[in-house]
Order: sequence, then C-alpha cells, then structure tokens
Amino acid sequence: QVQLVESGGGSVQAGGSLKLSCAASKSIFSNCGMAWYRQPPGKERELVSIISRDGTTSYADSVKGRFTISREDAKNTLYLQMNSLKTEDTAVYYCAACMDWVEQKYNYWGQGTQVTVSS
Repeated sequence: QVQLVESGGGSVQAGGSLKLSCAASKSIFSNCGMAWYRQPPGKERELVSIISRDGTTSYADSVKGRFTISREDAKNTLYLQMNSLKTEDTAVYYCAACMDWVEQKYNYWGQGTQVTVSS
C-alpha cells in the first residue's frame, strides 16, 4: 500500500518559494527518520535534507540557508520549505523514510513531485 504521498510541487520564478509536504503512515512517521531527495533532469538522484526522529536535521551544501526540513507529529507529515529558489533547484522531489543501515538505502519512497524554477 501507499506509505508516502508528496504534494506541493509546481512552477515558480527564481527567488520564489514553495513548500512540499509528504504525508506518511503513522507507523512510518513514528518510527523512522525521513529525508528529501531530488532528481534534476538528466542527473542522478541526490540527497537534499535529512531529519531524524528526534528532529536533528542536516542539509546538502547547495540548499543550506534556503531550505528547511521539518516534521509535524500531529499530522504525520514531513515538510520541505524552499525559499530563494534557483533554476538549478528544478527537479523531481521525493520523500523517503526508514533507512536500512545494512543496505544503506531508504525502505520507503514517495512517488515524487515536480518542482520547476524558471528565470
């Protein structure tokens, strides 16, 4: 069954803002760290930001100071607030949850949401 559902993508001009959401099942949200990844056109998927169960966060250098990851326990929802967007932020954004530390990969992925930033 569907465990992660992203929303909030769209088109925006450079300098603008968007807020992505990822609704998760309660079991995932309660037990797992979560992350946002993105895949720019023609490129590999890359890590954008991570948030642990206790709220500890980390960010890719390319988004530090512009993006904020957060989680809302009451709604079982992960967010990514994206400000000062640049054309190079154009990508399909995915949320992920529950790291398998043996396989070094996340077990659950959303379907992705497109973010397009125009100049």
